[in-house]
Amino acid sequence: MTGRLIFVLGDQLSRGLSALADIDPCHDVVLMVEVREEGTYVPHHKQKIAFLLSAMRHFADDLRAEGIRVDYVRLDEPENTHSFTGELARAVTRHKPQSVVLTGPGEWRVGEMILTWPEVLGVPVEVREDDRFFCAISDFAELSSRGKTKRMENFYREMRRRTGFLMEAGKPVGGKWNYDAENRKALPKGHKLPKRRRFTPDATTREVMALVEDQFPDHFGDLDRFAWPVTRAEALQALDDFITHALPQFGDWQDAMKTGEDFLYHALLSPALNAGLLTASEVCEAAEGAYTAGKVPLNAAEGFIRQILGWREFVRGLYWTEMPDYGQTNFLNATRPLPWFYWSGQTKMHCMAEVVRGTRQNAYAHHIQRLMVTGNFALLAGIAPAEIEAWYLAVYADAFDWVELPNTHGMVAHADGGRIGSKPYAVSAAYIGRMSDYCRGCRYDAKARTGANACPFNYLYWNFLITHRDKFGANPRMALPYKALDRFDYGEQAAIHAAAEDFLAKMNTPEGEPPAQLSLGDW
Repeated sequence: MTGRLIFVLGDQLSRGLSALADIDPCHDVVLMVEVREEGTYVPHHKQKIAFLLSAMRHFADDLRAEGIRVDYVRLDEPENTHSFTGELARAVTRHKPQSVVLTGPGEWRVGEMILTWPEVLGVPVEVREDDRFFCAISDFAELSSRGKTKRMENFYREMRRRTGFLMEAGKPVGGKWNYDAENRKALPKGHKLPKRRRFTPDATTREVMALVEDQFPDHFGDLDRFAWPVTRAEALQALDDFITHALPQFGDWQDAMKTGEDFLYHALLSPALNAGLLTASEVCEAAEGAYTAGKVPLNAAEGFIRQILGWREFVRGLYWTEMPDYGQTNFLNATRPLPWFYWSGQTKMHCMAEVVRGTRQNAYAHHIQRLMVTGNFALLAGIAPAEIEAWYLAVYADAFDWVELPNTHGMVAHADGGRIGSKPYAVSAAYIGRMSDYCRGCRYDAKARTGANACPFNYLYWNFLITHRDKFGANPRMALPYKALDRFDYGEQAAIHAAAEDFLAKMNTPEGEPPAQLSLGDW
């Protein structure tokens, strides 16, 4: 009889995982499974599936090299039931363990599955705290009870105090908590970007890529540019590359966008971090260490650490303390289906086409592309929160529900009514033009609000303000745009509204996309 069956999920590829902390190689067995259900509950990008399967197989090999017994079920095994519950039941029958042990999952839906397992499996199931995060869920709940999580900035400052990152004698290094105001520069013309470290697929990854093409042929995304780190060693190389070559200028240019440049100075670490190949603590320590050594300016180190220590921890805590109710809100009553060009990229809006192109090729877009281009359009167009959330979850290699849903539901769709952001992240073409070169040569006029050549982002933006004045008119952070709107006469406001309604009515048809009834479910 096996001692314990230790179940390791695909986003738990950390040797320091709590479920593995006291493993007995002589008696315990680690179970890892590749199941179709996890690849299809949304139509995940081919690179995302390949990344996780390759990383899982490499992690299993690392455990075996330690002398740990690993029961690994591959996707194409004939007896595979293609569900976590089914594969656990088969493994319990094979090994007859005294108990099943696992670290708590990242996703709510998996947590709901786990509640059924003791009865289904007929053995005790021990679920351990995921201690790879700085803030335990119980700690976040306690902070919430004291009003410390109403805004991310308040939570972030608390986490700085607790961890000591960029702190000196109880105060923030440099005298300020946040240097975000210094991190909003557009790339100068002719600016030379660093060449980023990417990874050539090894034999294991190539085998997985072929499997994904065979098993998920109709899923979104290209595999030919796959270059993600899939091992712990590669992830550490990626971290070193970022700290050395990109972090020094990350602060200045983190909000910039440029045609044909998909990575700029961004870390490209989130897939490895969210899958467990890196830990949040070592990533933050590396950034702080580079600042302390004088290799990285404070605004870059602080801005990056804030994304990990502040935002990443905040959305996870919010997710686990406020789900499932959080994900069901729809403050703006947005109901339109997701336009087909989110999948096809076939749109004359150059910014949208460019971001979808990069997403298809890389399973990646950086945070401003996600928030201020594809997200901003979804907000302005009134796309149903569930539709845009499912798209983000499907297309990005770093997207897991605990991190994707709060970001999309709260920041992109403002569906939570301001729980995450005190105002909607809504902008016109002026912002996109200021932060990128996307508007140059676009078919649309970024300066026109109405007319046949007007950029849709313009009339959709002003129509958004008109439509939702009852919700945002009294918001002090929206005072300036509403003052600008009030300078438009009745005729111009009517023309803006008419242009927006006409565009939205034809949104799926004017540029060669399939008809409106085709949506996420068809993938």
